[in-house]
Amino acid sequence: MAKAKTLFTCSGCRASYPRWQGQCSTCGEWNLVSEAAAPLLSKSATSWTGSAPARMKLSDVKTADIARIQTRSHELNRVLGGGFVPGSVVLLGGHPGAGKSTLLLQVTSALAAERPVLYVSGEESLEQIAVRAQRLGLDPAHLELMSETRVEGILAAAEDMQPAVIVVDSIQVTRVAELTATPGSVTQVRESAALLTRHAKQTGQVVLMIGHVTKDGNLAGPKVLEHMIDASLLLDGDADGRYRTLRAVKNRFGTVNELGIFAMTDKGLREIREPSAIFLDRPDEPSPGSAVSVTREGTRPLLIEIQALVDTAHGPPRRLAVGLDQARLGMLLAILHRHGNVLIGDQDVFANVVGGVRLTETGADLALVLALVSSFRSIALPSDLAMFGELGLGGEVRPVPGGQERITEAVKHGFKRLLVPAGNAPKKAPAGADIVPVRTLSQALDALANWS
Repeated sequence: MAKAKTLFTCSGCRASYPRWQGQCSTCGEWNLVSEAAAPLLSKSATSWTGSAPARMKLSDVKTADIARIQTRSHELNRVLGGGFVPGSVVLLGGHPGAGKSTLLLQVTSALAAERPVLYVSGEESLEQIAVRAQRLGLDPAHLELMSETRVEGILAAAEDMQPAVIVVDSIQVTRVAELTATPGSVTQVRESAALLTRHAKQTGQVVLMIGHVTKDGNLAGPKVLEHMIDASLLLDGDADGRYRTLRAVKNRFGTVNELGIFAMTDKGLREIREPSAIFLDRPDEPSPGSAVSVTREGTRPLLIEIQALVDTAHGPPRRLAVGLDQARLGMLLAILHRHGNVLIGDQDVFANVVGGVRLTETGADLALVLALVSSFRSIALPSDLAMFGELGLGGEVRPVPGGQERITEAVKHGFKRLLVPAGNAPKKAPAGADIVPVRTLSQALDALANWS
């Protein structure tokens, strides 16, 4: 162990010296320097020199008393994994007009009737929030409002009020007063989020932060912001569209696969409890280039329509995918050529998921490919046909999770013919359903030819 060094301190001005000297060079007094033991330092000047922090075994940590804070929004509770965990920090991002402030104002207004909630706005005045709450028909009696951008002011108000939930709208306009950087800069966003996160962990209060996104859909600000927080939610949907989807990009206390769906109305966001077929609004007469797929978001199956348009290219062929991965579209075109003997690589190809849904799973591969073939050959698929399946580079149709739930949901909504991977084929088909299992893309194309 290293030996403690001696430190000499002037009792008048408290200046310290490593060696004894009769006169203090700071205040000029004589014989006021006393000897004391210096604190023991390790090799690194930044090493911990105090007492060791308390530690305990993981099995001794008590979690029985931790109860999630349930909101009145079932869709939000689903995405969070059962509600807010005390002491957690949640970031809600989305494009302008998606409804971020509206959603949190609705949720916190209802929650404030049960426990104290503080809504801090740095972008809107209190009058503007009150007008919006009145338009939405919310109860204004319990929610506490504050217009503030300084983090120090927010923490002081939280210390005085002791709310269960704090909303910060938005993290990009908050600032730490002692920093000279402008609000929204990397430094201000990082330090503001760090102080709010530390407050949440020390007090057990839930901190909800609204975040802006860039034009590419990524969260604005430093990447370290997403590492600090416990959950990152993305509210997606066109400003002119009707539906909004809420998805967890990161969630330390739940799954990231759950999807919440809301409808934007004149009274705010209305949650959709049974959204399995809300994105399915097909014309009476089927048209070429349209296919219905049964996708799965979290624990719920969704019926969605995929449209494709294959047209003669006037110049270099174009590829455009809306709601789909454009790189995967190019890969599926290569699979279709190699294993389906259908060459459309020299054509303009456009693909779209109807309703503004963004697909993140691969179970819609089979529907997209058959929609492309349908458009290319100008052959409409049967209106009672639904399908799902992932395509491999070898032309095989791979099974996907939740096959039985997808089949059940499709049959419930009147689809009598289903094209499914052989690995997802049930032992006994539901009553009135014709299930065709396929192992390869060529088998799927043969089945399509028989139905045309």
